[in-house]
Amino acid sequence: MRHSREYPSVTVSDKCCRYLEGGHVWVYDAEIVSVDGAPYKSGDSTGFENGSVVDIVSLKNKYLGTGLWSEHSKIRVRIISVNSNDQINEDFWRRRVRYAIDYRKTVMGDDFAACRLIFGEADHFPGLTVDLFGDVIVFESLSYGIDIRKNVILPLIVDELDKDGIRIRGCYERSESDIRNKEGLLPLSGWFDNIPHSGPTETLITENGVKYIVDFENGQKTGFFLDQKYNRHAAAKLARGKRVLDCFTHTGSFALNCALNGAEKVTAADISSTAIEAAKKNASLNGLEGKIDFCQTDVFDYLDALSDERKQLFDMIILDPPAFTKSRNTVRGAERGYREINFKAMKLLPRGGYLATCSCSHFMTTDLFRDMLTKAASDAGVELRQIESRQQSPDHPILLNVPETDYLKFFIFQVV
Repeated sequence: MRHSREYPSVTVSDKCCRYLEGGHVWVYDAEIVSVDGAPYKSGDSTGFENGSVVDIVSLKNKYLGTGLWSEHSKIRVRIISVNSNDQINEDFWRRRVRYAIDYRKTVMGDDFAACRLIFGEADHFPGLTVDLFGDVIVFESLSYGIDIRKNVILPLIVDELDKDGIRIRGCYERSESDIRNKEGLLPLSGWFDNIPHSGPTETLITENGVKYIVDFENGQKTGFFLDQKYNRHAAAKLARGKRVLDCFTHTGSFALNCALNGAEKVTAADISSTAIEAAKKNASLNGLEGKIDFCQTDVFDYLDALSDERKQLFDMIILDPPAFTKSRNTVRGAERGYREINFKAMKLLPRGGYLATCSCSHFMTTDLFRDMLTKAASDAGVELRQIESRQQSPDHPILLNVPETDYLKFFIFQVV
């Protein structure tokens, strides 16, 4: 039974109604028709505070969901519930935290100690990313409505983990993305003072039997990319006895997995000196000194130089580049970058060699990525025999009706 609602009512267009009934979770400013019965256009005063909880209804007053209002963003409302009986209070957020933790404990099993606890819209915490690294939580907050509630949500996460016997020594914030500007928020980084904290801004995790030092103060994003966990394992299974080149190695994760799985030789390349130093430390931590060659270089230039030598030095090449596009407007340019890097790798590999390649941009859809690979293979005069098609690890769940949650494409091929 629907309870009397205390929240402002936002009426949306028929187009937006269909969108929300189809399962999406964003309401764009241009789709809002009225607020509490008063006609609305962008920039109008609403009479309630930025970040407020609002109910979304159709032109026929059908309830569509409840969300958080963001007055500076084109995404004006982000849905957090489609249950009209939900009251958005501390108990609501605690239930959501518990759901997220229990899901990870189920799908990650023994890998729970280093995983993504909350993956934004996929867990109905719009704009919030929370990673667990052993005894530390690292988070990023990118939406106004969530940002003003982090003083409630973060302590609940710590409390619920404590119930499971996991003691957290601190929460560290890495809310530095330019997206915060669109929400009217300033960048923030540092210990979250509402949670007691102690110890260094580094911690140790183990993934696939590989040990890593996670520098969550200075590392990219939250300090470590957890989404490739099982893709690294899949690539490593093929690496035994092979000469492997790991491009865009970052902290050395693919290289370390391959080396520990018996690769004959591993070379790790990255343009960042900081990344290379981190990768070297991780190699030492795993007893792999001398088993991995590290090369600080622009990967595009490096592959060109290898091509000029006309030597097939590697049996397997791994391409894990950063996102070449972060908007629809730059997809075609990104496609050219992906095509170039994959073409270069295919030309370097011998017949029967192996290519692991990926994209971490949801704008580069699976169909676009496959099409690009087909063109690159044609340019290189080779055929690709697909071994595996994979996505992000299940602690980064995908909502089928929210394409933005489906972002990582990972393929392994044999070049024939």
